[in-house]
Amino acid sequence: MKLNLRQIEVFRAVMLTGSVVGASKLLYVSQPAISRLIAHTEQRLGFELFLRTKGRLYPTPEARRLLSEVNVVYEGVERVNEVADDLAANRTGSLRISCSPNLGQTALPRAIAQFRAAHPAVRVVVRSQIPTNMLQALLSGQVDLAVSNMPIVHPNLTSQLLVKNPIVALIPEGHRLSTRAWVRPAELASEVLIGYRQNVPFGLLIHEIFASLDEPPEMQMEVDQAQIARAMAQVGAGIALVDAMTVFGEPRDGCVAVPVRTKVNASVQIFHLQTEALSRLAQEFVEMLMTVIAPDAQK
Repeated sequence: MKLNLRQIEVFRAVMLTGSVVGASKLLYVSQPAISRLIAHTEQRLGFELFLRTKGRLYPTPEARRLLSEVNVVYEGVERVNEVADDLAANRTGSLRISCSPNLGQTALPRAIAQFRAAHPAVRVVVRSQIPTNMLQALLSGQVDLAVSNMPIVHPNLTSQLLVKNPIVALIPEGHRLSTRAWVRPAELASEVLIGYRQNVPFGLLIHEIFASLDEPPEMQMEVDQAQIARAMAQVGAGIALVDAMTVFGEPRDGCVAVPVRTKVNASVQIFHLQTEALSRLAQEFVEMLMTVIAPDAQK
């Protein structure tokens, strides 16, 4: 074994703080000890981790590549510490959830409140993540389940549909379309729209809505999150295209949510490892979440 945990810890500390002095303060270890351990680590690895120039350390490309793997190790260590804390506090269990940002601000808190009322001794950890980070968290065992309104594709995952999540247009009050029961994509194409960058997962869904039009609309404003688009629509900046969960149970002062007539939706799904069944606690939480966001789905 070329590296032990102590060497990994010191290397990461230097990378995070940018200096031997910073690593020394972070780890409560003398500066000479940090320098000696870094030198010994480089000797064992057979390549330099840092370039030394005028008393400063500059990470090599090899060091930056190594850091990404070291961070994975630390995530595993954090998980070990979480379990140890649960055991020391004699907790009855824990529930670790990854969720889409909009769900973490609307439906999820309501379900967690119900769950905590039923299980006050259970520790609940929530991580708001994009789909790629959700996938990594699931595969590495950092979370028990993921609740997402965007697809997560991997052969080791299984999914459960909670509810179809339609797209709605948040239209400022007083706008000519604000009293409509629904609107077609073509009717929105000439409006001032608040959209998303295409490399944002939700932006791909919005692009799909207008794909059949001869001239897809140009988004005059682009944001990264549906919550920001909602806030902009509320102050009259334009029409925001969001999923229904973004406005679930939320005040919509200044705008009206009008369904968009399209087959495109942002279905809310539960994802977990195919090789590991959900715990009883996780199953109960899923049931509570369903009662919150889709009571009609159980009829």
